[in-house]
Amino acid sequence: MCQSMGQAICELKHMPLSGDKELDAQIKKWVKWDRNQDTLAQIMEAVRNEDWDTLRCRLCRRISFGTEGLRAVMRAGFDSMNELVVIQTAQGVCAYIKEQYPDEASWAEQGVVVGYDGRYNSQRFAELTAIVFLSQNFRVYLFRRIVPTPFVPYTVQRLSCLGGVMVTASHNPKQDNGYKVYWSNGAQVIPPHDEAISKAILDNLQPHPDSWDETLLCANDLLSDPYNNVVTAYYDALKKEISCPLMEANGRCPLTFTYTAMHGVGYPYIKLAFGKINLKSVVPVCEQIMPDPEFSTTPIPNPEEGKTSLDLAIKRATAKKCPIILANDPDADRLAVAELDDSKQYKIFSGNELGALLGWWALQNYKLKDENADVSNSVMVSSTVSSKILKSMADVEGFTYHETLPGFKWIGNKVIEERDAGKKVLFAFEEAIGYMVSTNVIDKDGISAAAHVATMACYLRCKKCMTMQEKLRDLYENYGFHTSVVSYVTCRDRGLIKKIFDRLRTFDDGQENTYPTSIMDGEYEIENVRDLTTGYDSSTPDKKATLPVCESTQMITFTFKNGMVVTLRTSGTEPKLKYYAEMCGRPENKRWEELSETLNRMVDAIVNEFYEPEKNGLERRQED
Repeated sequence: MCQSMGQAICELKHMPLSGDKELDAQIKKWVKWDRNQDTLAQIMEAVRNEDWDTLRCRLCRRISFGTEGLRAVMRAGFDSMNELVVIQTAQGVCAYIKEQYPDEASWAEQGVVVGYDGRYNSQRFAELTAIVFLSQNFRVYLFRRIVPTPFVPYTVQRLSCLGGVMVTASHNPKQDNGYKVYWSNGAQVIPPHDEAISKAILDNLQPHPDSWDETLLCANDLLSDPYNNVVTAYYDALKKEISCPLMEANGRCPLTFTYTAMHGVGYPYIKLAFGKINLKSVVPVCEQIMPDPEFSTTPIPNPEEGKTSLDLAIKRATAKKCPIILANDPDADRLAVAELDDSKQYKIFSGNELGALLGWWALQNYKLKDENADVSNSVMVSSTVSSKILKSMADVEGFTYHETLPGFKWIGNKVIEERDAGKKVLFAFEEAIGYMVSTNVIDKDGISAAAHVATMACYLRCKKCMTMQEKLRDLYENYGFHTSVVSYVTCRDRGLIKKIFDRLRTFDDGQENTYPTSIMDGEYEIENVRDLTTGYDSSTPDKKATLPVCESTQMITFTFKNGMVVTLRTSGTEPKLKYYAEMCGRPENKRWEELSETLNRMVDAIVNEFYEPEKNGLERRQED
């Protein structure tokens, strides 16, 4: 027992508590279990100040483990990210893996992989996770340096691990951290694993005596760093995706690329990728290439935010006359891209636009590499809130298209299903700038995506005399114009969020399964409604949705008679009410501006009528 914990227990015995039996029991558990002096001091200070409301929020509510794993602010409390919660989570994950793989020999032979990003406490959380597994006689492949998130699922597959953990909060603000879990198939966990892991965590809340034992990290035969093994293999696999003629073209093409790592892990790995496939070195945004947990030049390190987060990259690209900007988020699993346009401004591609380009490129690259390419046996996948451009391509080109629930956990497991059925999975994406350009990594991968975007850009510029923007217009000519609006309003009140969505599903005087039938006083009528929170779908004969239902996530899709589709949903990791809208034109419909204007009018009305931002006090996004 460490001195500070002993002192706290002693002090607590002589202090009056709240009188709330549940809260007082949770206070005592925290003081007994926590061995981090900082977080223990936070709780004790709140007790001394009799700040019972804060303690009740921190200790009587627990951070939930779902298909997104964990993500929360770093502070004391069972509702937050801290050492005690990480140990409890690791114990639950470990217990569930042991239950699913009861052969003890596999624990020491296959083991688990653990990685971490450059945030505050990430390395410490990863080491505590390793200690928990080592104490249960698991082999642990612990990266000893910061790595991109995709390296963890890649390692799971390459080393046949039983599971993997990545400590990261991706693009969240600096005060947050997270805990992402991968299953033995290399994909993020989905039901029933996430639900079973959540139960296992609750069954293993008390830290085992060895869970804080840092000596397990010293001279342990079960502990090793997979870096050298994995990195070489990862880049060899990336090189195999690019044909020799394309690599030769990469070397000859004069295109230059500005790159930002958003103060994250990406820069050294992008350098390796570009060197491996014969691309010129990137022009770095010097202020943002080193890992910085303060995110000092970009408080919101999310390239999805567009010009707000890419300001320095645009300035660097302008100064160096680079026509293309590449931006990874801090854990390098996402990619944003911008290209200089005819007006000498940088056009930032949306996730859907880049998904269209990479979908075309994946098919083109497949045909370039294999003259006997079997397109009919090929597959592409995207989430249901992403553009349907891949479906339009599939209708023309003859490959198979599948849609899944939002999130790469669903996409990845669908990819595995198709791959195991003998299909050639060429590409998968989600509109939140996440791309999977091969099955080397069963997750979004911002490193390989950047390599493919750069190779595609060189091919287009030097072989076809086209920019990526020109190619995008060419795709719309062939497959139909697809225009989308993706944005959000901010809401931090969970009760209000539920009230907003419950109003939409009881729209007719509180009756169940009655939804709005139109917007703008009937100008645009709704044809079908699908509610994946309740499972209702007005378009099916039995009124039941075919995609999986999740009661803990709000998600309603409205299909209008004019073809516009909009999905309203809550974010799994941020306090956002999102909306995803798209209009898909036929190839023969060249009235693109009219389609965009109609979409924008309808989206404005949907946000105002369905979310009611002013009435509900919601914060609108500050658009670029």
